[in-house]
Amino acid sequence: MKKIIFLDRDGVINVDTGYTYKIRDFQFEKNAIAGLQLLKRKKFEFIIATNQSGIGCGYYTEKDFWKFNNYVAAQLKKKKIEILKTYFSPYHPEKGIGKYKKKTKCRKPGIGMLQQAEKDFKIDNKKSWIIGDKWADVKTGKNFRIKSILVMTGKGGKSDPHHKTDVTYIAKDLLDAAKFIVKI
Repeated sequence: MKKIIFLDRDGVINVDTGYTYKIRDFQFEKNAIAGLQLLKRKKFEFIIATNQSGIGCGYYTEKDFWKFNNYVAAQLKKKKIEILKTYFSPYHPEKGIGKYKKKTKCRKPGIGMLQQAEKDFKIDNKKSWIIGDKWADVKTGKNFRIKSILVMTGKGGKSDPHHKTDVTYIAKDLLDAAKFIVKI
């Protein structure tokens, strides 16, 4: 069984520039690499689960998303950090265009992406976590019954207060989150 850290991408791993998809805008969040390396040493594996409503709103395409995401994964790999898989939700229930305008359980705080990961990998939910910069990420963890951490990088919990819920820990950044996880 795998100990998984589900990671939101923008604002947790990389700086969120607002609908981030251009490689020229890529920059790691402060202490992201150090945090991931600490978790890796403790035998955690990583899955990205990210809402990407910018696709659904027409700001960029799925092809643009994958180009940027593959670049992020390649930069992580250079630091000896492997992403098992990336799951994303391009939908938005109000602002989406065409096929992307719908409510779906794969959009966080829905648990569809995590359920798919559970089908794809043998995951030990009791030892797994979700880390995000939005309350929707935390609520996803609660809905999926895994522990959650809100990091104060990126949106730092300011973007979606209507999803505010119990959280296991509020961390300064990914390194602070990792230190909390490994001491438990």
